[in-house]
Amino acid sequence: MSTRGADGTGGKPLVAILSGAGISTDSGIPDYRGPDGVWRRDPEAEKLVTYEYYMADPEIRRRSWRMRLDGPVLRARPNAAHEAVVRLERSGVPVRVITQNVDGLHQMAGMPGRKVLELHGTARAVVCTGCRARSGMERVLERVRAGVADPECDRCGGVLKSATVMFGEALDPQVLGEAVSIARACEVFVAVGTSLQVQPAASLAGIAAEHGARLVIVNAEPTPYDPLADRVVREPIGRALPALLEELAAGRRP
Repeated sequence: MSTRGADGTGGKPLVAILSGAGISTDSGIPDYRGPDGVWRRDPEAEKLVTYEYYMADPEIRRRSWRMRLDGPVLRARPNAAHEAVVRLERSGVPVRVITQNVDGLHQMAGMPGRKVLELHGTARAVVCTGCRARSGMERVLERVRAGVADPECDRCGGVLKSATVMFGEALDPQVLGEAVSIARACEVFVAVGTSLQVQPAASLAGIAAEHGARLVIVNAEPTPYDPLADRVVREPIGRALPALLEELAAGRRP
């Protein structure tokens, strides 16, 4: 086996896993762009996570906080796919997770935080758009439950938002740079539960393929990168990903 992408773990090749919303649907978190995705069912919902609308309209902010109160993200628990990623990492294979998700379920399943890159931030924290102070999401939601419909930063009075990358915001350049480096270095790149339509995250699949990695796509719907893939899997993620990662743990090519 080639040592390209070796990550200092006995010469074993690096496996990169790019996860999208589809990996978390079995945890009760709906996807966004699938046939029954949130944006297709309610296009207005996209405004709640669009920076321009959020900052300009207090009612949008109030709706956004109510959505978080009632939403499934903070109640969700890891599923078989998240757990399979952890088993692969614990088998001794060097694994890096690059996730488009903001739910924190990879870490909750047991993946070390230093091995997870959250491209779109996290819904488990809150940031002030003024002074950039961060705090836990639950702390702010307690204020919302107590009747503060549009909570302000208790340090500077600025507008609070979840520590996620909203539409209209740029990704953290350091996080994106690390993700690109992983895509260039890995021997196997698994894109799971992602439409590969949102840039720049989607381009990571192409970067990996261009640098010689085996590209595996596990997704219910076709993606723009399917023609570059060495393998495309359409089976349900909760069954397909554990089987695929067991092959990798056993040293077989996916």
